[in-house]
Amino acid sequence: MGEVAQKAPAIYGAIAGVIADVGAVGKDKVNKQQGFKFRSVDDVYNALHPALAKNKVFIVPEILEQTREVVGETRNGAKMTLVICTIKYTFFAEDGSYIESIIIGEALDTGDKATNKAMAIAYKYACFQVFCIPTEEMTDPDAESPEVPAPESGKKSGGSTPGKQQAGTKKQTEPKQRQEEKAEPEPPPATEGATTDRITEAMLNTIRAEQKRTGVTDQVILARKSVKAKKIEEMTVEEFKAIMEIFKRTPDLKREEDNE
Repeated sequence: MGEVAQKAPAIYGAIAGVIADVGAVGKDKVNKQQGFKFRSVDDVYNALHPALAKNKVFIVPEILEQTREVVGETRNGAKMTLVICTIKYTFFAEDGSYIESIIIGEALDTGDKATNKAMAIAYKYACFQVFCIPTEEMTDPDAESPEVPAPESGKKSGGSTPGKQQAGTKKQTEPKQRQEEKAEPEPPPATEGATTDRITEAMLNTIRAEQKRTGVTDQVILARKSVKAKKIEEMTVEEFKAIMEIFKRTPDLKREEDNE
């Protein structure tokens, strides 16, 4: 008698079935303040649920590692906490066979929702990648070149500062909002003959208002190539104009809290 062919684990066929059934997840949500479209984790849940149920697949998360760091505070004094979670997702089929996917989720929050948001982000991208869900949101790594700001004078080389990266060390993981901001093209520096007048009090108040809206810290602003000032109060009018162009493209912090 010939050997009996070994039956493949059901999870492989089940995953393929989910891929065939789930289709694309469109950007159906609209930010009313700034007009851009996005897809939330709820969009992923709603699109996946029928396909997972039909193919009898369920997903179990397990947090393998978590780090928590206060990276700054808002103008009102609220602490901004960055949480990074390494999470293993196990995809089970009805026969007990499974595959595993380990992914990192990170989130910035001024309340008690940073961990929840990090888990939601990790789940969303784990499903995007395992089930090959078509989307325009994911950025190709070759499409951006993160800046490496020089350390500020007077700072000890052994210390670390939020938003800074030291030569020879592993690139620090930044919140998604910051990565999107850095992917934007850098405005041209002030040209020769441009005004060197310092910003007015009204301009300073405008910058502070935008920082409150987006959660961007002084260190992030001063690290820009277009900014030569050492303090926000010492910025020139030309530097103010360049920074405001960046703020126009920066999502607000409330959008992250409500939609991730």
